[in-house]
Amino acid sequence: MTATTSTAKSEFPWWLAAAAVLALAAALAIAASDLYAEVFATVAKGIGITVFVTVVGFALASALGLGIALMALSGSQWLRQIARFYVEIIRGVPILVLLFWIAFAGAPAFVAAWNALTAPLQSAGWIGELLVRDVSLLWRAIMALTIGYSAFISEVFRAGILSVENGQIEAAKALGLTRVQRFRLIVFPQAIRTILPPLGNDFVAMVKDSSLVSVLGVADITQIGKVYAAGSFRFFETYSIVAYIYLILTVGLSLALRALEKRLRRQHEQ
Repeated sequence: MTATTSTAKSEFPWWLAAAAVLALAAALAIAASDLYAEVFATVAKGIGITVFVTVVGFALASALGLGIALMALSGSQWLRQIARFYVEIIRGVPILVLLFWIAFAGAPAFVAAWNALTAPLQSAGWIGELLVRDVSLLWRAIMALTIGYSAFISEVFRAGILSVENGQIEAAKALGLTRVQRFRLIVFPQAIRTILPPLGNDFVAMVKDSSLVSVLGVADITQIGKVYAAGSFRFFETYSIVAYIYLILTVGLSLALRALEKRLRRQHEQ
């Protein structure tokens, strides 16, 4: 064990202690001030939407990203090229631009395509015509985050799967395991240790990027804070509370993910 490694393991997390003290001081200040307490109570109403957008968007992005990663690793050249095209194009578009495009161009195009495909069913009276307003801005925002993050997450999955030694896959083939069984029993359990840290970073990043849905008027933390500040002119107090809530969410998630990583590492070493 090197001196640097030993120091890193024994080093006290002073940054965390300082952050905890600041968080406690801010909580006491909020509790002691009627103004800050009112701002906090108002802005906190958007926490549910922020959590919902993040959890649903990340779950969908992970599922889509895994599918894209498997396409990129498939034996078909066409599937590999399609996966690479998707990843490179989506990663080249800023999330905010993608959000606007999905909301105001993609959603109307989807509605038009859906109505064209289901025209016979609509004529028979089995289903009604889908209108653009039927697709809520909340779900347009979730789909934009899903598509945007799936490109990055697919690369995380691809790198994790490639990190598994080829010899173990060959041994599994020799034992007669199917492709699905090899992935489920051999590849994925080992790859998850490599995948988890960057995947956790993407989850924390999505918590922050979920604030972009406020540009569509979705009532998350940022949007409620923006509306409250515009009506009360309490910009300093409001955005200080908004920043405080996001810090609590992101730092708390980072610490939880770090603890999970350490636990998985200890289990692997045992």
